Amino acid sequence: MQIIFKVIAESFTLAFQELMGNKLRSFLSLLGITIGIFCIVGVFSAVDSLENNIRQSIAKLGEDVIYVQKFSWSEDPGQNYFKWMRRPNVDFSDYQGVKKRLKNAEVVGYWMGMGLKVAKYRNNSIEGAYTMAFSEECGELFNLGYAAGRFFLPAEYYLGSDKVVLGSKAAEELFGPLDPVGKVIKLSGRNLEVVGVLEKAGESIINIMNFDEVVIISYPLARKIANVKQNSFWPDSSVGAKAKAGVSLAQLEDNLVAAMRAHRRLRPIEADDFSLNQLSIISRFLGGYFDALHILGIFLGGFATLVGMFSVANIMFVSVKERTRLIGIKKALGAKRYMILLEFLIESVVLCILGGILGLILVFIVMQALSYGLTSFSFFLSLENVLLGLSLSISIGILAGMLPASKASKMDAVVAMRQ
Repeated sequence: MQIIFKVIAESFTLAFQELMGNKLRSFLSLLGITIGIFCIVGVFSAVDSLENNIRQSIAKLGEDVIYVQKFSWSEDPGQNYFKWMRRPNVDFSDYQGVKKRLKNAEVVGYWMGMGLKVAKYRNNSIEGAYTMAFSEECGELFNLGYAAGRFFLPAEYYLGSDKVVLGSKAAEELFGPLDPVGKVIKLSGRNLEVVGVLEKAGESIINIMNFDEVVIISYPLARKIANVKQNSFWPDSSVGAKAKAGVSLAQLEDNLVAAMRAHRRLRPIEADDFSLNQLSIISRFLGGYFDALHILGIFLGGFATLVGMFSVANIMFVSVKERTRLIGIKKALGAKRYMILLEFLIESVVLCILGGILGLILVFIVMQALSYGLTSFSFFLSLENVLLGLSLSISIGILAGMLPASKASKMDAVVAMRQ
């Protein structure tokens, strides 16, 4: 065992001597390994970061929420135009019917978009403030957090009081550094008191609802100031249901279908005239693209690592040739075949690990640049991808060094010393 450790230590020393003694040759040979690891680990890290951003976006809107809507997210409306055209829009009565019949839901909420409105505070105004009407449960349904203030109180909701909740960006545009809570804005010619400001959500890859720019009023108030009938072909309205603890999404979906069919009085032979959507549909849809990106990273990195592997093998063959006499002397002094084999294999692995580390450093630099300079999303190099890069480097080193090490270990001691 002591001899093996000595061989390993000597192999590390020889690897660094080879690297420092032939800097340009070693650098050019390891460049392929560096680029290969950079491509593979870089693509994997980018995909993992994008998936993480998507999961965070989904978590904000509720991954355990089922949406009742006119259109299905998994179908192309253009190919099913006449099917969609015959469907009624999801409205407040659907929400009331579902809420009355659905017993295994923790929360049932309704919301509708009221389009772009002009919001004003003194000399500041937002020309295109996206206004939404919420039922009283939507604050809990969407896990809304508040930078200041609160959601509507029950009495404010049922009375349709002149109250409003602002997204962080909308509040900033209207009030600047001032505290918005308690101040009055004008919306659709009506004076509304700001009771809450939502926490800043920031950029999201899946941005189904941009709560940063939204202006939220209660549904009873919306009925007072606007026509809440969704008559357009592309309605912006939905009923959302969140399952109780211990109730699976499949159970909730079955009961939700039954509740909607009962409310709309559909006969058994009639098809559903509504769609149930989940945010997992979007993540599954994007999963195919992420798989394709993984394959692309392996494909691009594979060519680079293949070139790098042959380059390292070339270094090792040259190293074997340069040390032929030394190999003969070692074998004459009693060095076993496995010692020579292990010596050159470790040297090859060390060289490849150095190239892999350079590739990982480049990936880390690029991830940091993307996170803090070029994009507003969070990119990271995970421990799993670091281990993947190092594992690939070790594997490439073993493959690249196998033939040269085998050739060195099979040398005849007398013949080697004469060369």
